[in-house]
Amino acid sequence: MLVSFAVLVFILGKWGWPMLLNALTKREKEIEDSLNAAQKAREEMKHLTAHNEEILRQAKAERDEIIRIANLRAESIAEETKAKASAEADAIIAKARQDIENEKKRAIVDLRNEIANLSIDIAQRLIQSELSDREKSNAIIDKELHEAHLN
Repeated sequence: MLVSFAVLVFILGKWGWPMLLNALTKREKEIEDSLNAAQKAREEMKHLTAHNEEILRQAKAERDEIIRIANLRAESIAEETKAKASAEADAIIAKARQDIENEKKRAIVDLRNEIANLSIDIAQRLIQSELSDREKSNAIIDKELHEAHLN
């Protein structure tokens, strides 16, 4: 039994033990490589997280700038619209005033024409009456003047 044990120890020592040590060394190297890869992945994740946070911060800053510019443009458009509306209102008022002034002038011209026609009628009647009777002509003039004041 002692010889069997010695042969077994010799065989294991010669071929089994080195294989076992090689397997353990290989397994230890694989575990160490896996740990290094995990550490490297952690560092890469930290870097990516920081990079993503920087990109997010820049995107927020760009969004804020776009909103600020849009608000400025909206205010500018509102001011332009107010100015245009005010200018149009002023133009409409000016046109209305001009139309009123034109109508006033036309009414004055019509009134003058009517007065001229009335004066011509009076003169015509006066001349006809003058030729026929002096007393009658004075009565006609008074009557026509009185009627002219009433209208």
